[in-house]
Amino acid sequence: MTAYGVWIIILAIGYTTALIIAGQIAKRRLTNKDSYFVGNRNFNKWIVAFCITGLFSGSTYISILELSYLSGISAVWYGVAEMVQIFIIAFLIIQPFRKKMMVTVSGLIGDSYGRVAKGAAGAITAFAFPMWSVATAIAFASAIHVFTGISLSLSVAFTAILLFIYLQAGGMWSLAFTQTMNMILFGLMVIIGGIAFFIHPGIDGLAALAEERPAMFSFDNVGLQVIVVWFGTFLVNVILAQAAFQMALSSRTPEEGQKGLVMAGFMAIPFIAGGVLFGISASIMVPNAQTGLIAIPQYLMEVLPAPLVGLFFLGVWACALGWGGPCQFSGATSLGRDVSSSIKPAATENQLIAYTKISLLLLTVLMIVFGLMRTEQSAWWNVMAWTIRNSATFAPVIAALFWPVVTKRAVSIALFSGFASGLLWYYLGDWDPNAFFLNVHPVWIGSSVNVVSITFATLMDRKADWFIQRANRLAYTSLTGGLVLAFVNVVYFSQLYQSGLFGLFVFAAILCFFIAVIRFVRPAKETQDVGKTAASL
Repeated sequence: MTAYGVWIIILAIGYTTALIIAGQIAKRRLTNKDSYFVGNRNFNKWIVAFCITGLFSGSTYISILELSYLSGISAVWYGVAEMVQIFIIAFLIIQPFRKKMMVTVSGLIGDSYGRVAKGAAGAITAFAFPMWSVATAIAFASAIHVFTGISLSLSVAFTAILLFIYLQAGGMWSLAFTQTMNMILFGLMVIIGGIAFFIHPGIDGLAALAEERPAMFSFDNVGLQVIVVWFGTFLVNVILAQAAFQMALSSRTPEEGQKGLVMAGFMAIPFIAGGVLFGISASIMVPNAQTGLIAIPQYLMEVLPAPLVGLFFLGVWACALGWGGPCQFSGATSLGRDVSSSIKPAATENQLIAYTKISLLLLTVLMIVFGLMRTEQSAWWNVMAWTIRNSATFAPVIAALFWPVVTKRAVSIALFSGFASGLLWYYLGDWDPNAFFLNVHPVWIGSSVNVVSITFATLMDRKADWFIQRANRLAYTSLTGGLVLAFVNVVYFSQLYQSGLFGLFVFAAILCFFIAVIRFVRPAKETQDVGKTAASL
C-alpha cells in the first residue's frame, strides 16, 4: 500500500468514528413521534440547505468528475439540470406537500389510495434506493481501489455498514448531523482541488488543451440528446424526489424549507464548477485512463503530497455518504413505515421505528449484495433504480395531488403495469445500461405505460364519479401541446429515433394529454359545489 493509501485509511477511520459519535448524539434529539422520521419538523434553513446539498451536489459532483474527464465543459449541463430540479422543488412542490404533512411519496400514495397501494409503492421505492446508494459507492470505491488495493466489493460493503451504524441511531437527526459534517469536507475538497489545478496544469494547461482538443470546451460536446435526457430525467424526478422531500419537509415551516432549498441550489455552483475543472485537469495529466474516476487519483498523486490527497478523497467519500445516507434512510422509511403499516395498520409509532431500523439492516444487506453482483457497473444500477421507481409511482403521485377522480383499482393497475413494462423493456435490451431496446430508455416506456394505464383504468372504472368540464384554458393548452409533440414525433421520427430522444418525446406528448384529461375530467363533487354556490347567490 502506498503512502497515499495509508493516509486515506487513517482519515477514513477517523471520519467514520466521528460519524458514529454523531449518530449517538442524534439519539438525544429523539423526543416525540416525529423525531425519527422528520426530525421533529424543527430543521432551520441552514440544516435543510446542508442536507439537500449533501444529497444532490455530492452525487452530482462525482458524476461531473467522470463526465468532464470524457466530455469537457459540456458536463456543466448535468449540474444545471440538478439546480433546476432543486429550484422547482423549492417553489412548486414544498408548499403543497407540507400542507399534507407528507413523510414519503409511498405514504402519500397510501393515504389517498389505501393499504394495497401503500404497500406496493413502499416496497418498490424501498428496493430502488439501495441501487442508487451502491451506484455512488461504486464510483467512490474506484478511487479507493487505486490508492489502497482494497477491492471494490469490500469498499462498497464498508460504505453500506457505515451508513447502517450511524443512521439506525438517530434517524433524520443523524442525517442532519452528518450532512453538516460532510459540508466541511466538501469545502476542503474543493479548495484542495483548486490548489492542485493551479500547480498543474494551470491556466496555461487549459489554453494548450483548447488548441489540441477544442471539443473539450464546447458546451454541446456531450451531445444534445444526452443533455436533453439529463434535463428530462431531473424534471420527471421533481415529483418523486422522496429523500429530498423528507429532509426539506423536516423544516419548521414550509418557508424555512423553501429557503433551505434555494440556498442549496446556489451551494451547488462550486461543486459543479470544481467537478468540471478537476475532470478536465485529469484529462490533461492522465489522458488515457480507463475512466475519469480512475484518472482523478492518478492526477492528484502527481501534483500533491499524500495528506492533501487523502483529504481530497475524504471529501469524495463524504459525497458518497451524503447521497447514500439519505437514500438508505428514505428507503428504510418506505419499507419500515409504509409497508409495515399497510400490513399492520394498528402498529404504534415505536413499532414503526423498530421496523424501520430492521429495514435499514435489510437494505444494508441488499446494498452489499448489489455491489457484489455488478461492482463494475454503477450506471447499470442507476438505470434499474430509475426504471422501477419512476415507472411505478409517477402517475399515482400526480393523481394523489391533482386528480381526485382516480380509483384505488386504477392506481393498483398503474403501479403494476408501469413497473412490469419498465423492467420488461430493460430485459429486452439485454440489461445494457447504455444501449436500450429500440433505442428507447426503459424509464420512458414504464412511465408512459404508467400514465396511460391509470388514465384508462380510471375512465373505465364504474366506481369513478366524474363529469366533463369543457371550459378550461390549461386543458386546451395541454391538449395542443400534446398534439404538437405527437406531430413532431411523426415528422422527425428518424432523427429523434437515431438520437435516442424518441421515447422522451413520446412520454412528453403523453404527459401533455394526461394533464388535459386531468383538467377536463373532474370529480362530480366539484359540479355539486358549483351548484351550491350558485344557489346561495
